[in-house]
Amino acid sequence: MKLFKLASLRRLKKDEEGVTVVEYGIALAVALGIAVTAYSGLADKVETQLTDAASLMTGKTQ
Repeated sequence: MKLFKLASLRRLKKDEEGVTVVEYGIALAVALGIAVTAYSGLADKVETQLTDAASLMTGKTQ
């Protein structure tokens, strides 16, 4: 039993697949955070432009 545990720990130590998945997960989370930040800033600018255009078309000024 003790040898089985020791062998399992050695295999686990050499196995880097789980580490790679975690690294990709972290990279994906960072990329998504950057994308959300960029798109939210862009959305605010687009909304402002559309509101200004609608005001000009209806003759209303702010």
